[in-house]
Amino acid sequence: MNNCWMNGELMPVSEAHVSVLDHGVLYGDGIFEGLRFYNRKIFRVDAHIKRLQCSAKAIALDLPYNLSQLKDAMEQLIENFEQSEGYLRLVVTRGKGKLGINPFNCETPSVFIIADSLDMVTAEARQKGITLKTAATRRLTPDGLDPKIKSLNYLNHIMARIEAHSAGADDALLLNAMGYVTEASVANVFIVSENILYTPKVSDGVLNGITRGAVIEAANNLGMECQETSLTLYDIYTADECFLTGTGAELMPVSAVDGRRYEDMDRPGFNALQQAFWDLVATDC
Repeated sequence: MNNCWMNGELMPVSEAHVSVLDHGVLYGDGIFEGLRFYNRKIFRVDAHIKRLQCSAKAIALDLPYNLSQLKDAMEQLIENFEQSEGYLRLVVTRGKGKLGINPFNCETPSVFIIADSLDMVTAEARQKGITLKTAATRRLTPDGLDPKIKSLNYLNHIMARIEAHSAGADDALLLNAMGYVTEASVANVFIVSENILYTPKVSDGVLNGITRGAVIEAANNLGMECQETSLTLYDIYTADECFLTGTGAELMPVSAVDGRRYEDMDRPGFNALQQAFWDLVATDC
């Protein structure tokens, strides 16, 4: 089964290789997108590709393939994938170059797409909800590295996840330099308080996730008020419900943050939003 597309060719993932001189390997110099497909159709593919194009432009990286070519490549992968649902990781590196950070010494950018299944947590964890631990590691500020750029450098989030793992939690909750809530290690954060949906605003250092946008749209479809605003840990601790969203996570309920448990295990807000989200998926795919 071909489960990797690399620089124009389909191949088994075991045969796909990147040079040790690639600046994506040496310096994290590159960008990526994670995409979900259902019924062999990619959810909100245009939004993902547009964000990839914007990330590329922001770091002065010339994409060697256009929108149509990238779509064709992903469709080839999905056609050859054994399951009708799965995950795609689209990566663009700066390409092979000389040692040293100068990106203008690099040759043609390298593009590869991996098709795979992705189960971030067990079915039991999805049912019970995951636990979060607030990390001492802070989210990089927009004036340091704008979160709208989906770069290959995730060391900041990896360090936060290490903290969470060491504390026995499933994931980390990151704050910004001002102490406001931003996101989990690889997912956006939502809370429900008194039937109002809240999520951190993008300017606080949050990736404007595709699934995040879909959930806000789902809330609008339900007639549920949604506010994008600065949130503190107090807001997280005292909320009625909390959940994460992301292409990988989809919608993930949270059972506790820093040992504060959410008592309403029925999760009426989450359940309604999850169903409305799946309605959007069904319409799109």
